[in-house]
Amino acid sequence: MKQSALLTALRTLTSAAALVVLLSPAAAAPDAPPPSAPRDPRIDAVLADISAARIEHDIATLVGFGTRHTLSETASDTRGIGAARRWILGELQACAARPGARLKVEAQPFTQPAGVRVSAPIELVNLVATLPGTAPAAKDRLLVVSGHYDSRVSDVMNATADAPGADDDGSGTAAVIAMACAMATSSFDATIVFLAVPGEEQGLYGSEHWAAEAARQGLDVEAMITNDIVGTPRADGGRARPGEPRVLRLFADGLDPLLRQYAGHGQLDAAAQARLQQLALGGGAADLPTQQLARAIAAAARRYVPAIELHVIQRRDRYLRGGDHIPFLARGWAAVRLTEPYENFDHQHQDLRREGTRVYGDLPEYVDPDYVADVARVNAAALATLALAPAAPREVRIDARELDTGTTLRWQRDADAAGYRIVWRVPGEPDWTHGVDVGAVDHARLEVSKDDVVFGVEALSRSGEPSLASFPLPQSR
Repeated sequence: MKQSALLTALRTLTSAAALVVLLSPAAAAPDAPPPSAPRDPRIDAVLADISAARIEHDIATLVGFGTRHTLSETASDTRGIGAARRWILGELQACAARPGARLKVEAQPFTQPAGVRVSAPIELVNLVATLPGTAPAAKDRLLVVSGHYDSRVSDVMNATADAPGADDDGSGTAAVIAMACAMATSSFDATIVFLAVPGEEQGLYGSEHWAAEAARQGLDVEAMITNDIVGTPRADGGRARPGEPRVLRLFADGLDPLLRQYAGHGQLDAAAQARLQQLALGGGAADLPTQQLARAIAAAARRYVPAIELHVIQRRDRYLRGGDHIPFLARGWAAVRLTEPYENFDHQHQDLRREGTRVYGDLPEYVDPDYVADVARVNAAALATLALAPAAPREVRIDARELDTGTTLRWQRDADAAGYRIVWRVPGEPDWTHGVDVGAVDHARLEVSKDDVVFGVEALSRSGEPSLASFPLPQSR
């Protein structure tokens, strides 16, 4: 009999300190999914305010600046990256000026030194809209979402040719503006930061600067999502047909930040080696914070935006490519990239031209605003869900001190969590398939073999919103 057919709770015994769940094969049901909170009307209101028409207008406006190359014109009011960033800043400020808005908008300039793709030092500007958290225990937790507003053509150093950048990354920038404006009057426990960054095509410069400053200030970045090339669910040639799922790819590599966080001069230090050994013993290579973030985004998409089918890929990014999540990964933070399913390279990084019947260039006619709006809704649903939830449980351990066919889990109880949920799945399953709420306790025992399934522990808000899951490291002594 499959393990998943054995995992239904028969009865629950609770006390102030612990909980025991006894599971019986005789009473098993084929499915016992983790409990799910009902759709939150606050999140539904945000999603309803994200408009495909506005996104189409914003992408067209960005394209209208001719080029947004990082090294392009900055003094003109109609052309170049300077005009584009002033327009984006104005749009965010207008949303922040709405009655009841809580959004704080600022331009954050910095000097980028000369480098491989920057011929001389240049001033770049990150555009930042912050929705402050309201809960004392959670307001310092940061959830970050980004798109990059620079563009390019075939020659990455060509700062004068028209570079429309409708999909790469006008689509991601328009999605971030739409999210920030839709959430401007909302209140969430944790803080949400909306970023429009330059310099991605030259070397991830805007996101690198913001992440470096955040690390220097000791900010608590819980999760980061970048939206880059999210303009269409279909490619030329008809690979996606009407009626087929509207797919969105999510790239999530959890091991990479762990290695980078502890690596020094190509060698892992003792702490990194010990943690990797614990992860290997517990089978947790697919359960680091970045993968838990991916699962949370996928769950939010299923709950709020069923028109989008999320494909989670356990890889940092596509081959030979990279995005603005990478500086966050490099600092050990959970970070993922969202990208359309079928990239058409005729419409990325191309000089505008026609060769016979073949059209080259990143033009707005190859972008689907309705799809971009749904991508923005996936982001907004995930961010809002996490912003309403507590922080992920800390110091989660699985008791591995003795041979035992059951499982005892322990964690540090936090004041901002109304309760906890234990989730589990058979190894190889991408998402949690089973779960049980165990109350406001700091440990629990389940009569499920730790040798057969993978566990996680989530903290719950009073309304039932789950945090990112924490993978239990083995407690061996």
